[in-house]
Amino acid sequence: MIIEPIGIIHTQYKTKKECPIQPLYSSDSAGSVEVFEKYESGLKDIETFSHIYLVYLFNRSGKIEMVRATFLDDEPHGIYASRHPCRPNGIGLSIVKLVHREGNILIIEGADMLDETPLMDIKPYIPKYDSITSASEGWTAGKAWRTKPKGIE
Repeated sequence: MIIEPIGIIHTQYKTKKECPIQPLYSSDSAGSVEVFEKYESGLKDIETFSHIYLVYLFNRSGKIEMVRATFLDDEPHGIYASRHPCRPNGIGLSIVKLVHREGNILIIEGADMLDETPLMDIKPYIPKYDSITSASEGWTAGKAWRTKPKGIE
């Protein structure tokens, strides 16, 4: 299977140490999404949404470990029970605020990815479909939020 990027995400974050761990910690962090011109027509009506999902590639994440500590907990958890970027397929997902569109460029807020991250897909965030109020927090319930995981360089 071959999946090609449809664009590039531009942010102020050049290193993992600078980069926030979740959009929650970067709500006012500006960025832009450059959609390659051959895919620009697919952006028709995207500006009618306030928020979008960005699906991207963790292309600088590091060593894959199937069980590891996370930013919320020093106790190791399975990689599929966490949002850690060091994953077998390295696919990232963030919900960001869409500020406005300028042709093939989307201006966003809430960027929590490294500069020049390959963009794989965009989907609209639709509250009536994407918000599940009865969802369980799993092992994260009651955990104190941290702003950075231990050991991030």
